[in-house]
Amino acid sequence: METLMALLIGVLFAVGVFLVLSKNLLKIILGTSILAHGTHLLILTMGGLKKGMPPLLLKGEDLSYTDPLPQALILTAIVINFAVTAFLLVLVYRIYQDLGADNIEQLRGTADE
Repeated sequence: METLMALLIGVLFAVGVFLVLSKNLLKIILGTSILAHGTHLLILTMGGLKKGMPPLLLKGEDLSYTDPLPQALILTAIVINFAVTAFLLVLVYRIYQDLGADNIEQLRGTADE
C-alpha cells in the first residue's frame, strides 16, 4: 500500500510542479492546490497506513492504535489550503477584471504603465 501511495504522491507532485511552472495564473493556482494535496497524502503516509483501535489508552489493553495527529494536521491543512485557493482565485479574477489578462508574460508589460 505504501508503494502505491508513493507513486500517487510522486504523480501529484510532478503534475503540481508542471502546472506551477506554466504562464497561466489559473494553472498556477491549480498547481499549488495539487501540490498541497500531494503533501497531505505524504503526511498521511508518513503517519502510517494501519488500522487499529480508537486512540484511547486503556490499562492492560494492546497499545496498537492509530495515531490521530497526522489526521488532525491534514484536516487543518485542507481548511487552510481551501482558504488560500479561494483568496488566490478572487485575486486572479480581480487582476483579470482590471488588466484583462491572466498570462504572466502579458502582466509583466503592464507594470510600467
